[in-house]
Amino acid sequence: MTASDGTIGGAPQAWLRAEGLAAFALSTALYFAVGAPVWLYFVLILAPDLAMLGYLGGPRLGATTYNLVHSYAGPAVLAVIGAVTASAAFGIALIWTAHIGLDRLLGYGLKYPTAFGHTHLGMVGRKQSD
Repeated sequence: MTASDGTIGGAPQAWLRAEGLAAFALSTALYFAVGAPVWLYFVLILAPDLAMLGYLGGPRLGATTYNLVHSYAGPAVLAVIGAVTASAAFGIALIWTAHIGLDRLLGYGLKYPTAFGHTHLGMVGRKQSD
């Protein structure tokens, strides 16, 4: 079900949150399975949230910067680079993917330029009415 404000509710929202759990759990497990440094995971797991600094330039810029960093496209490209070059980029991509998955699990979706709390997964900070 899609609300008139463009957010997803009901079963599709639950599926998207479950997908976030899967991305978080699998990325985290793979990160530790490849023997990457534990300390790096904990240093970088919240780093994508620095994109919120875009909101200092207003809601449109903030939503754009946040969404660029909270899309799976960036870590996918970085993972390919890391796999091809056998570099730390692969591990960083896994941390980045884990972060996005955790955000989705917690209901922090991609942002609309109307307000920080207006996401594709619903309004952050409000009880869902469906």
